[in-house]
Amino acid sequence: VQLQASGGGLVQAGGSLRLSCTAYGNIFSINAMGWYRQAPGNQRDMVARITHDGRAEYSDSAKGRFTISIDNDKSTVELQMNSLKPEDTAVYYCSANSDYSIHPYWGPGTQVTVSS
Repeated sequence: VQLQASGGGLVQAGGSLRLSCTAYGNIFSINAMGWYRQAPGNQRDMVARITHDGRAEYSDSAKGRFTISIDNDKSTVELQMNSLKPEDTAVYYCSANSDYSIHPYWGPGTQVTVSS
């Protein structure tokens, strides 16, 4: 499984960004996809993830501001981020979980920078 993400960038606080990630390869094995983020000096933390049947979970910081969605036909997961804050600044990574691997697959990461 390969992942290709897009949609990062620079935005002012209070603004919005939409991240998109498409999976290629053995997509029929994917059972969940998600977004994680890592700020400098910090560990990589989950932002939101969603199963192939639409069950979503969010980090506390993402609840109420971010929305994750999945299009199984297109093997695409999107993260709509609203009311962005400077503390949301990080590299965002797309992930995919597969029935055939105990480890998640990772995309290359996309930078999100929120200015105050």
